[in-house]
Order: sequence, then structure tokens, then C-alpha cells
Amino acid sequence: MQLSPSPSGEYFCLQTLDLYDDPECQSLGTQAAAGRRVQMLNKETEQAVRVMTVEDGYGTWLKKTDLQYLEVAEEPYEFVPVDRPEIEARIENILIFAHAAKRVPNTYLWGGATAPNYDCSGLIQAAYASQGIWLPRNSYQQGDFVEPVSQEDLELGDLIFFAKEQRIDHVALYLGEGYYIHSSGIEMGRNGIGIDRLWEPWDMISRAYHQTLCGFGRVMESYAPPSLACQI
Repeated sequence: MQLSPSPSGEYFCLQTLDLYDDPECQSLGTQAAAGRRVQMLNKETEQAVRVMTVEDGYGTWLKKTDLQYLEVAEEPYEFVPVDRPEIEARIENILIFAHAAKRVPNTYLWGGATAPNYDCSGLIQAAYASQGIWLPRNSYQQGDFVEPVSQEDLELGDLIFFAKEQRIDHVALYLGEGYYIHSSGIEMGRNGIGIDRLWEPWDMISRAYHQTLCGFGRVMESYAPPSLACQI
């Protein structure tokens, strides 16, 4: 399919689209919900085109058969800054979003960023995005983006990070009173969205995650995507 030229260089997704980490479209990298924007990058194969999700600057591959589900965005994406006081006013609704996602039957999906099936960072990103606050896509990117805080200074809506081999590979959302909500896998988790504890009394899953606990962070602003040149 030949896309119509876009004056902004961007396109709206007309439905949720799967986006892949590889040009063979075998490994799900993320998902773009209806209404999100993608930008075409200067790479393609017979099967897929390289794209960037505009709001978080994440580069992936889109199947060419899904180009039919894109619509021209006449105007470019307008970044709306959100500062910490505004974020604090929206934390309650962010937590409500996460709890509501848990109540819907779901399973863990690597690359999942839309309801009902999320991966860990996809759930966190979606919860914040529901209130107009964008975070980077992956857990380690989110770890680099937030402001570090101590466990003693944790506040509602802060992020909790876990790591193996000294690299962040899991993220959760702090609920208060020692509890956090996250989407965890089947091997070391609940195969979906669940609530666990930072400190005793622990169950086996909470204890296993505590052994990989590596830090905490606070979202201070909404993510401003990089320029297209940085993504090619």
C-alpha cells in the first residue's frame, strides 16, 4: 500500500497496531493504540517499514499490511509540558487506571502496551498516559528518565525498579503502605497484573522480586520526544 504524503510527516493510528522489534515482525516491541501517532523512518524491507511512535520516540517496525490503518496527521505533534505539581494532582487517577486494568481479565504480554494485556513498562506508560503524561517505553528508559528517590521517601505513584545483572528489567507503580502494582510474567510473577509488597510479610513472589530490587524514581515531568534525526 502506498501512503498518502503527510505534511507533518506523521500519521494517526486508526486502531491498535502491533509494532515489532525486528523487520521480520516476529518479536512484539510495543503497541500503538488508536489515536496515537507514528512517523515514518527511512528504512523498509519487503515486509515492514521502520516507524517511530511519536509521543515516546520509540523506534519499531510496522507490517506493511497495516499501513491501511494509518491516517494522515495534518499538523505535527504538539508536546504539552506537565510539571510536578500537575503530576501530583493526577496521581490518584493514575492509580485508579492501574487498579481498573487489574480488574479486567488479563495476562502478561511481552511488548503489550494496550488493554487488557500489558508488559511491566507498558502498564506504567499507559497509566501515566491516561492522564496526559508520557514516559519512555521500556523499564530501563523509564529508570533513566525519573528522579531517583529513597525507599523512605516513596510517594504514591512513584516507580519501583528491579534489575538482573545490573540492568533494569522490571518496573512497578507504588500504591502506598508498602504495596505496589505491576504486570509480571509467568516465570517470576503472576502472569498478569497483580499487587505485591516491598517488605515483610512477604509471599514467595514478593520475596523473589525483592531480591532484584534496585531503586526508586519519581516522575517529575512529561517526556519530550527527541527529534527524528536521533531515531534513524
